[in-house]
Amino acid sequence: MKGGTVQIIWHESKPVLTLDFHPLSATLATAGADFDIKLWSVKSAGTQKKLPSVSYLNSLSYHSSAVNVIRFSSSGELLASGSDGGEMIIWKLHSMDAGQIWKVFKTLRSHHKDIMDLEWSTDAAYIISGSVDNSCIIWDVNKGTNLQTLDTHAHYVQGVAWDPVGQYVASLSSDRTCRIYINKPHKSKGVEKINYVCKHVISKAEQPLLKNSKSAKYHLFHDETLPSFFRRLTWSPDGSFLLVPAGSYKISTASESINAAYIFSRKDLSRPAIQLPCASKAVVAVRFCPVFFNLRGTNSAGLFKLPYRIVFAVATLNSLYIYDTESTSPIAVFAGLHYAPVTDITWSPDAHYLAFSSQDGFCSLVEFENGELGSPYCISKGNVSDKDNKSTLPTDSNDVVPTGSVSAVVAESRKTEAEEKADDMDIDARRDIGAATSGSRKTVTQDKADDMIKSTGSVSAVIADSRKNEAEVNADDMIIDTTGTENIGAAPLDNRKTEDTAEKQLSSSGSVNFGAEEKALKLPVNPDSKQSEAEEKSDKPQSSLDCIKSGPEEKTGKQLSSSKSTPVSNKPAKKRITPIAIDP
Repeated sequence: MKGGTVQIIWHESKPVLTLDFHPLSATLATAGADFDIKLWSVKSAGTQKKLPSVSYLNSLSYHSSAVNVIRFSSSGELLASGSDGGEMIIWKLHSMDAGQIWKVFKTLRSHHKDIMDLEWSTDAAYIISGSVDNSCIIWDVNKGTNLQTLDTHAHYVQGVAWDPVGQYVASLSSDRTCRIYINKPHKSKGVEKINYVCKHVISKAEQPLLKNSKSAKYHLFHDETLPSFFRRLTWSPDGSFLLVPAGSYKISTASESINAAYIFSRKDLSRPAIQLPCASKAVVAVRFCPVFFNLRGTNSAGLFKLPYRIVFAVATLNSLYIYDTESTSPIAVFAGLHYAPVTDITWSPDAHYLAFSSQDGFCSLVEFENGELGSPYCISKGNVSDKDNKSTLPTDSNDVVPTGSVSAVVAESRKTEAEEKADDMDIDARRDIGAATSGSRKTVTQDKADDMIKSTGSVSAVIADSRKNEAEVNADDMIIDTTGTENIGAAPLDNRKTEDTAEKQLSSSGSVNFGAEEKALKLPVNPDSKQSEAEEKSDKPQSSLDCIKSGPEEKTGKQLSSSKSTPVSNKPAKKRITPIAIDP
C-alpha cells in the first residue's frame, strides 16, 4: 500500500469538490470551483516508492458555476454533474473516428439552488439529487423530467443515496435528520409510476443512564455548523446496510461530543445498528469498494455475518479510515495530507486505487498491491432482497445504546457471564473514544478492545478499554496505521511541507489562509463545541456553509515531497479506533 498527494495543478489551484472513477476503466473524473470537469488517466508507477502517475485527458466545459458532484452511471455510458444554481447536466459518451468524446445529453432544471449530491439508480434510469433548497428530486433520465420532489427537510440536503435493490432512497440534511423513503408505486392510466414516501426519520436516540433514572434523548447528527458542504452517505453494493456520515453524540450532557459514522441494517432502518467512532474531526463522506473479497477467517465473532468481506472508506475533514466488515479496527488510517477539508472519495472498479479530493485544490491517491485487500469473491449479482439478506447486524428493539455508558452501567455488566453471541454491543467509554486534542490536525487511533465481555439477555456487552493517546503527530506528515491481523504493509509515503511554517496554517485557531487573492477558508476551532448551543436554535438556523467555499489559488508549488517509511511491526498498533455497535 502506498499513497500521497499528487503534485499537479488539478483545477487551476481552486477547490476540488468531487471526483469519481469510471466503472469500467481507470479514468478518473474530477470537478470543482473552476466550473470544469476534467478526465485523468491513472497508471501505476511500477515502483514501490513512487505514487501512481496521473495524466490529463480531456475537459468537459459547459457549467457556468462550481461543480459540486459528479457520478458515472453503472454502465459508464452516462455522467451526471450537479452545480451551483441548481443545474444538472447528463453527459453521454460517443464513439468518434478520433476516439470517444463526451457530449451533453440532457440538462435538468428543477432545483432552485445549489445541488450538493446525486446518485444513480442501479439501472441508470433514474437519479436522485439533493440541494440547498431543502429538497430532493427523483428524475427520469431518458425523459429529462422531474418525477417527484421530496421536500420534507427543514434545511440543506447535503447527501443522497439510492438503494441498489431499488426499494429505498435516503437523504441526509443539516437539519440533523436522515430520512429513509420507501417506494410505493401507484398506477396512473395503467402505467405503474414510482412513488417514494418517507418511512423513517432518524434524528435522536435514547441516552443510557443509570438504573431507574429517566432516559434522555440526544441528537445523532451534526447541526448546520459542520464546516463542510457535504454529508455523502451510501448503500453497500449488496444493499445489506446503509453507511451514514456526520454522526455526533455525547456520552453524557457534560461530556464532549464524539464524531462517528453510523451503519444501518437493512432489516431495521429506523435506528443505527453500529457506530464507528472517529477522531476529532467530523465524518463528511463514505464510500464502498465495488469489489467483494473472500473471508480471511481472522474474526469469527465479527459484527457482520456475511459470506464475504466488504471494504469501505470513511473520510473525516482531515483524515481517511479504511475498514472492512470482518475486523473491528481500521485497515489503515491516512492523515495530514491536506490543509483544507476533504470533499469526496472514490474507488477504482478493480479496487486497485482509492482517491479523495480536498478544498485545498489537490487530490490524493492510494494504490493497493495485488491481493493486498484480499482475493476477490465471486458473486453473480451485487444486490440482495430483504428475503435474501444474510447480514445479521444487531436489530434488537431496545433503546439505542451509544458508545460509552456510564461507569455504573459498565460495572453492572461486568458481573454477568458471557453466554450469547455478540450480535449487539454496549460500550464502556469512561475515556473519550475517538476524541483528539481539539484545534489540531492530529490522527488519533486506539487499541483494540482488550476485553470482550458479553452480558446475558438479548444485548451483549463489549467493554473497550481505551488507552491514553501517546504521540502527538505533526499534521504535515502522512500516517498509515495498519492492523497486524490484516497483513497490510505500510509503504513509504509522501510527506508534504510548505515553505511557510505549517504551524501558521494548522494552528489551533482552525483558520487556513492561502493568500490575499482568495477568501480565507475559516474552520471553527471545534465544531462539536457548538453543539449544545445549536440545539437551542430555532428550526431555521443560519448555516455556516455560505462562507467556506472559497479556496486557495496560491498553493501551487508550495508543497514539497519527501519520503517517510513506516516500518512493519509484528507488535499491535498502539493507537486504533474500534467500531462500536449500538443497540437501538
